[in-house]
Order: sequence, then structure tokens, then C-alpha cells
Amino acid sequence: MIKEKEHIKTENNGPLSLYSEEDVQRIYKRTLFIVILSQTFGGAGLAAGITVGALLAQDLIGTNSVAGLPVFLFTLGSALSSFLVGNFSQNFGRRYGLSAGFITGGVGALGVILAANIHNIPLLFLALFVYGAGTSTNLQARYAGSDLANVKQRATAVSIALVATTFGAVAGPNLVTPTGKLAEAMGMHPLTGPFMLSAVAFILAGLIFFIFLKPDPLLVAKEVFKSERQSSNQGNTTKLYPTINKIGIFSGATILILTQFVMTSIMTMTPIHMAGGHDHSNLSAVGMVIGFHVAAMFLTSPITGYLTDKYGRTVMVCASGITLALSGIIASLTTGESILMVTVALVLLGFGWNFGLISATTIIIDSTTVETRAKIQGSVDVAVAITGSIAGLSSGVVVAYTSYATLGHIGSFMAVLLIPLILWSRSKNKVKANQIG
Repeated sequence: MIKEKEHIKTENNGPLSLYSEEDVQRIYKRTLFIVILSQTFGGAGLAAGITVGALLAQDLIGTNSVAGLPVFLFTLGSALSSFLVGNFSQNFGRRYGLSAGFITGGVGALGVILAANIHNIPLLFLALFVYGAGTSTNLQARYAGSDLANVKQRATAVSIALVATTFGAVAGPNLVTPTGKLAEAMGMHPLTGPFMLSAVAFILAGLIFFIFLKPDPLLVAKEVFKSERQSSNQGNTTKLYPTINKIGIFSGATILILTQFVMTSIMTMTPIHMAGGHDHSNLSAVGMVIGFHVAAMFLTSPITGYLTDKYGRTVMVCASGITLALSGIIASLTTGESILMVTVALVLLGFGWNFGLISATTIIIDSTTVETRAKIQGSVDVAVAITGSIAGLSSGVVVAYTSYATLGHIGSFMAVLLIPLILWSRSKNKVKANQIG
């Protein structure tokens, strides 16, 4: 608890607290705990759209060429949600933004269940769009853990938020068959089972943030920044405060966009590639492969965060490019029946995405200030989500008119672009630093 004597008064917000270093660290640790708890459920909600979204659309619409449409729709919804959650969080705090995003995603999952069971295609499309709010909020939650982290803790803080997603995200795909049987026993379409899990998981994740994320880490960070600046001005010190680094924001955003495109496009079409058409008899195998993929996306986060903080952002971006390129090559050489090789390709895809996400996210945090950070983060995630929607839709078209192997080659080429991009960014920042110096 913050001592009463530390309270001051502001005109608009009532009591405002000045936080000691011990207070900040205590709130930081509490925030990480709440993020871990919420993300455990959020990860389970995320898994449904990844695992069976394409298969559900294929069943209801009856063609492979639109198999990427579900990913297009819920990532398009994710784009809108990213913008709204980012701006809402900037103005009112992470608590309201994240809870609203998750609960909205849960409502979307309920809509998917209804649409599939009454075979209403327009409602399915709308519900998938709304479901995207949960997907974007799941990723935006990674920023909450870093609001009160210092420079050497940022990548680690992001990684802790991401690894929490693993528990639910790995369990989710492997519950495809059990939840499908439950849905079937209830007289519903079997592929709506995972969306039943998503609805419950997203809503629970939102309620955890709403009830327990107090005090709000972003609002605390703003208060600390303001009080430090006021103290500096009163003391006539010459302390320099961080400013926005546009090169860093651009490079971080572009890295996120490229990694998201490669990961989403290959991941989206892998269940179709494995199913080989309309044969859904190996749903358990699909769930297992996606489970390993999602585990690779999130489970290695603490290691990635540690390496990013210790060896730098550039090293991990290069590692991301190499790993994603290798994944695309293996995927292009693998048949759908080769479960082992498909698993290897998808695990490497998850690793590469994780390397890129954590390093690029940290670059963006480094390049922004607390006064604009959430808004910029939300705007960047809009671009990432739109990229995901394009990747999801175009991947189905590419596979329908060429092949899964071609998709793998395209992914490899785009992954390699990460290396010259981060080297260019590093060079530009060095030149800028020398000019300032």
C-alpha cells in the first residue's frame, strides 16, 4: 500500500500518488503476476482460431480457396481492436483497455458458435471479425508487463508476459478433439468445440485484468515520469529525458510486420496441407502440430528475453530471420503426411516469430516515451494485424493456385529481409548518435 502522506492532488484525476522505487518494483512484480494469470486463459482462447478456423470455413463454404478467410477476418478485427485498445489504454490505463478487448473477443467466439450451428455465413464472418479483439489483446498484454520495467528488464518483462500464454495456448489445440466431441454431444457442429473454450477463456482473461490490475501499471509509470520531471525542473537539473526515436519505431514495426506475415501465412495453411482436402480424420495430429508450434511461439520467451537484454536487439532479429527462413525451406520440402517434418517446420516457425516479436517489441519500447507509448504500440499492432489478415487471405489463394511449397519459398525470402533491415537501422542510429554527440 502507498502511504497517505505520499498523495498529492491533481485537478482532473483526484488523488495522485508519488511512488518510491520500492513501490514501483512491488507494483511491477504484481503486474507481472496478474499478466501471467490472465494470459494463461488468453492463450487458450487464442488457439481455437489458429487450429480450426480455416477448417470450419472450409466446411461451411466448401472450397479451399477461402480457407484463409477466417484468419483474414479475425486479424482484420484484431487491427481495429489494436487501435482502440492502444488509444483507450493511453487515456485510461491498461486495465480498461485489456479487459474490454478480451471480453469482446469472447463475445465474438460465442457468435462463431451460433453462426456455425445455424449455418449463417454472414454472421460467421462478423463473429470472426469480433473474435479478433481477443487475438490482438492477447498480444497487447505483453506491453503491460513492461510499463514499469527499466531498460535492462524490458525484453525479460515482455517475455514473461508471453510465456504465460503458453500454458493455455498449448493446451488449447490439444483439446480440439475433446471439445469437438463435447460440442457434438450437445448437438452442435464439432468444430465449434474449440470456440466454446475460447469464449470462456477470453472472458475470464478480461475479468482478471478488470478486477485485479490495480494500480494500473501504465498510469503509475506516467505518474512517476511526471513527478521526476517536476522534481528535475524545480531542482534546475539538466537531466535529459528520452525522446521518440522514429528510426527505431520504423524498424521495430517493420520487423513485427515481416515476422507476422511469414508466421501467419505458413501457419494458416498447414492444417489444410495436413488434412489434404476435406479429410478431417487427423484432427488430433493437426492439434498436436499446432500445439508444438504455439509452444515454440511462447515457451522459449524467457530465454529470448534474457538473450535480447544481454546480447542486444540486433542479434535476436538476425536470429529470427535465419530461423524463419529455415522453417520456410523445410515446409516447402515437406508433404502433409510427414507429421515429423511438418512439426519441425512449425516449431522453427514459432521460434523465429518469438525471436522477432520480443526483440522488435523491445525496440519499440526503447524508442517511445511513456506519454505516447501505448498509443504508438496500438498503432504498430494495427499494422501487424492488417499484415496478418493479408497473410491469412493471400496464403489460401497462393496454395490454391500454386502450392504449399511456393508459400514456404515466399516466407523464406521475406524472412531473410530482416537481416539487412536491422543492420540498416543500427547504422542509422549510430550516425544519429554521433551527430548529437
